[in-house]
Amino acid sequence: MILNGKFPPYDEIFNHLVKVVSSERFLNKQGLGKEVPFFIFPFSPEDALRIEDDVINVIKKLKVERGIEILHLNLYKICIEMLKEREVFDSIIEDESSYEKDDLLDMLQSLLDPESNLIPKIREIIVDKQFDVAFITGVGEIYPYIRSHTVLNNLQSTIEEQPTVMFFPGSYSHSDTKGASLDLFNIMPGDRYYRAFNLLDYQI
Repeated sequence: MILNGKFPPYDEIFNHLVKVVSSERFLNKQGLGKEVPFFIFPFSPEDALRIEDDVINVIKKLKVERGIEILHLNLYKICIEMLKEREVFDSIIEDESSYEKDDLLDMLQSLLDPESNLIPKIREIIVDKQFDVAFITGVGEIYPYIRSHTVLNNLQSTIEEQPTVMFFPGSYSHSDTKGASLDLFNIMPGDRYYRAFNLLDYQI
């Protein structure tokens, strides 16, 4: 939980993550009612550079110590792979300076559209894979081409049984006036999304 506009200490929230994900209550999706088991793990954007390595270490730790299988989906790496498969990645890099910003944005949004392209790619990646929990990273790196709430909205048709945790560089807040809001980097206008639970508030 963010208190007075500040995140709790990084080590504190990361220890909470490990405790929650390794708990039977979480793995059995208890206390969620009939809601989809989607969780947001908000963290300070200042910690973005260390989060990926720590996530990888946690995945290894949970596998070795608890036998928990984590599916790691790095959205940024998946998007790069998609562009390379279409053989447009190199040309985009070479010609980037010649594009108008709006034209480049429109092109990437079309190539990486969650409903028609990104989610089918994720479905292809996870087919026949056995896992207990899905971790989603790389959210900040794919902005503004892809917005996190559009990924979550479209992902429900692909991962609906296993708990899914999206690592989000910013805040996930709820209020009576504004509803639920995903505020990327704590400065971008909030995306309205209400179906995920804040993992920092999850009690075990």
